[in-house]
Amino acid sequence: MNPRFFCPDGLAPESDMPLPADVAHHAERVLRLAVGDEIVLFDGRGGECAATLQALGKQPVARLGPRLEVERESPLAITLVQALASGDKMDWIVQKAVELGAVAVQPVAAERSVLKLSGERAAKRVAHWQQVAVSACEQSGRNRVPQIAEILPLNKYLAQAVEGNRLILAPGAAGALARKPRPLGPLHVLIGPEGGWSPTELALAERAGCAPLALGPRVFRTETAGLAALAALQTLWGDFPGESDV
Repeated sequence: MNPRFFCPDGLAPESDMPLPADVAHHAERVLRLAVGDEIVLFDGRGGECAATLQALGKQPVARLGPRLEVERESPLAITLVQALASGDKMDWIVQKAVELGAVAVQPVAAERSVLKLSGERAAKRVAHWQQVAVSACEQSGRNRVPQIAEILPLNKYLAQAVEGNRLILAPGAAGALARKPRPLGPLHVLIGPEGGWSPTELALAERAGCAPLALGPRVFRTETAGLAALAALQTLWGDFPGESDV
């Protein structure tokens, strides 16, 4: 796969287009690309353009081909509702969730969240996670960048109306995932923090219509739980290959 770059201001198919400074810097200084090398550009609106580097340095330019209507989105629209996790775990969760096909990540502040963010620190961290999502799209081939929403307290998130169904990961919940009915629309999957959901939070989620979900008899770490759920859901109802596709 040729190197891929996100150009949020749009593309100019079948023309010579100046490259954004950050794209040119990454191509030339990080990847050590040279004039004549082939790349792929996308703007997040769907589709992509194959391109050839025409100039680098102070005035970087790429020659774009036609827009190719290439989509790599799953038919199952999953929003990962992730309780804030400490250290660099949130970076890992966002990156891998994008690779696994999540259409959005909604960070929430839970009672037992170790990481506490508010105000400017919260805004900066969300902007950082959005860039992690962009990089994950560049790596994984996605042409639509998932949104990383602003951090919400769990109760405020649960008070919002959402399209589709909500599932909350809760160890010990009854009912196998494979026997759950196929969702008719989008899914929101709620993942607790390092210390798990509190009983109060589980009761609040139940009142908000969240269906409890368990993935086997073992308890996952917060950075594992959402990714395991995404992979399982993509296998059941998304675009992971089944027996007929292998």
